[in-house]
Amino acid sequence: MGDVTPASLAPILLVLGDEELLATRAVTEAVTETRNVDPDVDVREYQAGSLTVGEIAEMLSPSLFGGRRVLVLRAGQDARKDLVAALLAYAKDPDPEVRLLVLHAGGAKGKAFADGLRAAGATVIPAAKLKGDRERVAFVREEIRRAGGRCTDDAAHALLAAVGNDLRELAAACSQLMADTDGRITPDTVARYYRGRAEVSGFTVADAVMVGDVPAALEALRWALHVGVDPVPIADALADGVRTVARVASAGRGSPYQLASSLGMPGWKIERAQRQARGWTPEGLVQAMRVAADCNAAVKGGADDRAYALERAVFSVAAARQGSAR
Repeated sequence: MGDVTPASLAPILLVLGDEELLATRAVTEAVTETRNVDPDVDVREYQAGSLTVGEIAEMLSPSLFGGRRVLVLRAGQDARKDLVAALLAYAKDPDPEVRLLVLHAGGAKGKAFADGLRAAGATVIPAAKLKGDRERVAFVREEIRRAGGRCTDDAAHALLAAVGNDLRELAAACSQLMADTDGRITPDTVARYYRGRAEVSGFTVADAVMVGDVPAALEALRWALHVGVDPVPIADALADGVRTVARVASAGRGSPYQLASSLGMPGWKIERAQRQARGWTPEGLVQAMRVAADCNAAVKGGADDRAYALERAVFSVAAARQGSAR
């Protein structure tokens, strides 16, 4: 990208979507970009639903502040009709000294406003929630790339499995990985990183149990408890692991991405569960579900030794799998 100049600053930006992290970033980057041109830029934020036509006319008036301005209009979908009409009229001939940022959730409400800004030539910045596994993998890879690193698809899948789908948590995890590694992120990098820190989750325990690796499951469990992970989410993860394998196994064979919509879970999770399902029988999974339910009841019901209840569950689930293998 070349240097930003006053002439290259888009006068109207439409941030379209309801993913808070992406919308916040869009505003931050637009303000930073403008400050690089004019360090004294005046930045003002407003809620569209409570703004009047008189107030917006005053804000857009060249004589009010003097100098360059950034006006951030949040919740654009809530703007009243008269305000929408005034802003769309302004959008046809915007002041080059003003950058107007309109944040719009992107749904049916206030759609005419978003469509009108787009038709008037506004620069559209997508900020919709990421819907599928592929979009989240692309997000992780782009986060690492933006920070100067490299990340494979498999590593992005591993990070999603370890952290979950919340974009803020994913962004924080990417940032932490880049700070603590050489920037080349592989599945092994993710596994090493999450095995040795408090962020180790119950899913690490569950994944090991479901493939019958009792030593790895116990190691992960004891480490998680040692560093202060609450037993409840570990018990939940164990139950989720058994339930997921049971659902995927009963769905029959098929491509993970074909099964994703019918099962209502991401393709990577189905693919992992298909691998874990090898060696299980329906009877073994029923037994494992009973074990997980008993473990949940013990952990959430205030058992005297919740760590013991979890360890016993690890052995019992593994025993159910061994029974399946006979």
